[in-house]
Amino acid sequence: MKISVVIPTYRRPHLLTACLEALSRQDLDKDEFEVIVVSDGPDVSTRTVIDDWHQKRLLDLRYIPLNRKKGPAAARNKGWKAAVAPLIAFTDDDTLPDSRWLSSFLKAWDGRQAIAFSGKVVVPIPREPTDYERNTAQLATADFVTANCAVTKEVLNALHGFDERFTIAWREDSDLEFRLLALKVPVVKLLEAVVVHPVRKAEWGVSIREQKKNMYNALLYKKFPGMYRRKIQRRPAWNYYAMIAMILLAAICLAEGLMVLVSLCLLTWLIMLGLFITKRLSDTTRRRAHVVEMIITSMAIPFVAIYWSLYGAWRYRVFFL
Repeated sequence: MKISVVIPTYRRPHLLTACLEALSRQDLDKDEFEVIVVSDGPDVSTRTVIDDWHQKRLLDLRYIPLNRKKGPAAARNKGWKAAVAPLIAFTDDDTLPDSRWLSSFLKAWDGRQAIAFSGKVVVPIPREPTDYERNTAQLATADFVTANCAVTKEVLNALHGFDERFTIAWREDSDLEFRLLALKVPVVKLLEAVVVHPVRKAEWGVSIREQKKNMYNALLYKKFPGMYRRKIQRRPAWNYYAMIAMILLAAICLAEGLMVLVSLCLLTWLIMLGLFITKRLSDTTRRRAHVVEMIITSMAIPFVAIYWSLYGAWRYRVFFL
């Protein structure tokens, strides 16, 4: 066994099936790699998929369920600790690994125990994407993502794997990358190791729900403030704070009967809101439904984003704006 693949999943049987089908087309012999699927909690649908694949005998496949939902970081830890190969490849259940994905890692690996690899992620999006599709496409330019990476088991042991405080799929990969860099472990970019990451259909208003991720930005900032500012976000979202301040000032002025100041505050807010909406619509589809969604969600995002940022700052006891 030369390389182990770890896939966290939870109640997404159709996506997992497509991922396993792609892995079954690897240009390695079946006995050269194993696939470990870890469900993030009890999951009957995933168990059914695994049973079907066991009958096909196309993969050396293992299934490990967590006893309760803990997040993808915990699922990955469970998987790599159970792996038998010295090199661990990570991907997600919504990806489609290229047929040469695993062999590319193995060809690049010279046997060193202190090394990690970052592969290439391809995100197909339409010529005029939605805001959500464009944001997802940023995976293709990220330095290190768990949708496509490989790390030696010795390094994972030294780092104690993923930080399980990241309980959703957000920043746990950046945290691992920053710890690799702090330990001076080489992270080799490997463009030959390709996975395709299709963009799933998003529900209306997904951008508002996505703001909860800001809580985990605070945790990553607490652990690596310098690297966070250099590689993730150079400065706080001052435009959000300014938009919130204008609304609050308008409310205070309204209570005091200062109508001219109310008008000035609301005009300033409208200008900033217009700039925000224009930025989000830049290079995206102009379909009416999408434009309306951008206008409405842009009004809410500053308030929701700052709430979760400040909640994260409180929860993790860090000054984070």
